[in-house]
Amino acid sequence: MLYTAEENDINKRIDVFLSEVTEDFSRSALQKHIENGNVLVNGKKVSKNHKLAAGDSITVDLPEPEEIEILPEDIPLDILYEDDDLIVINKPQNMVVHPAPGHYTGTLVNALMYHCKNNLSGINGVLRPGIVHRIDKDTSGVLVIAKSDKAHFSLSKQLADHSMTREYYAIVYNGFNEPEGTINQPIGRHPKERKKMAVVRDKTSRRAVTHYTVIKKLKGNFSLVKLRLETGRTHQIRVHMTYIGHPLLGDEVYGPKKSPLNLKGQVLHAKKLGFIHPTTGEYMEFDSPLPDYFEKLIETL
Repeated sequence: MLYTAEENDINKRIDVFLSEVTEDFSRSALQKHIENGNVLVNGKKVSKNHKLAAGDSITVDLPEPEEIEILPEDIPLDILYEDDDLIVINKPQNMVVHPAPGHYTGTLVNALMYHCKNNLSGINGVLRPGIVHRIDKDTSGVLVIAKSDKAHFSLSKQLADHSMTREYYAIVYNGFNEPEGTINQPIGRHPKERKKMAVVRDKTSRRAVTHYTVIKKLKGNFSLVKLRLETGRTHQIRVHMTYIGHPLLGDEVYGPKKSPLNLKGQVLHAKKLGFIHPTTGEYMEFDSPLPDYFEKLIETL
């Protein structure tokens, strides 16, 4: 892999830079690779403390991360529907959808492997069997998982052509002047913080459209809103709502750095999911009730 340091990378340590552009390695592992000569800056070996200059050419030749064995785990699942083609799950807050560095156990995939045995689509490989779409760890709500490759192809196509119904509820900062609106702004990689997304217009950006409706004005200058996704970009709701001045309550990545009310992440719930069944051709829609913590927050506010 070849990277070029840009203006916003000036004086950035090489290990910090690499941690932003790679996802499968920890910072300590990256430092070892730097010292082993697997990373060159302008063709030369550097130390982990090396600071970049604009225009530096960074050549990265990292070995493939070790194959991790993902094991089935007997974790209870809130199943809304299941048949031979798919399974619809109501995911709790604080559950990671699929294994990733730092989260190889306790994920939805571990639970699905136990429940479904070998009956999960293999299209996304060993780390993401059956996973058609995902929601963040701190986001709760409804997800559909493919048990067959045929179902996976069908559901993925519906996601790609934006025919799948996806509706979320969120509590956001500030009141609104209009009762509803549409945010049509492209989303791509944040220019300075590569693990974040942002509204940008560059080669990383893709069309992103979010429709919102204000349900209720809450105390403390908060609002309860309903959000419908027309597209499905990474962190789309969180980025779009922050962009228009309404970051999600509890979102310390895109909103205020310190959350009030001792929250453990953004207050966002995937409430409704609708799609055409891959075999029957019937439209199916599932509604997930707001979790207890969300209902209590509405009462408090």
